[in-house]
Amino acid sequence: MGTDTTQKQQYIRAQKRVKKIKGFYTHLSIYCIVIPIIIFVNLKFEPHFHWFWFSLCGWGTGLFFHWLSVFGLKLLGLGNDWEEKKIKEFMNQK
Repeated sequence: MGTDTTQKQQYIRAQKRVKKIKGFYTHLSIYCIVIPIIIFVNLKFEPHFHWFWFSLCGWGTGLFFHWLSVFGLKLLGLGNDWEEKKIKEFMNQK
C-alpha cells in the first residue's frame, strides 16, 4: 500500500511539473507572436521612436524569470549538487 501512495504522489508531482512546463512554452509562444507585431506597429506608425524595446526587454525579463522558476538553476549547472560536483572535479585535477 505504501508504494501505491508513493506512485500516486510521484504522478501528481510529475503532472504539476508538466503543467508548469506547458505554461512556460505557452508564455514563450505568445511572446514570439506578439513581440514581432509590436515591433511592426511601432516601426510602421512611429518609426522615429523605438518604444518596442520597452516591451521586448520588460516582457523578456518576465519570460526569463518564468523560465528560471520552471527549469531552475539546474540547467545553468547550478543545481542542488553543483558544489559536490565541483569539489570532485577539483580533486581529480592534478
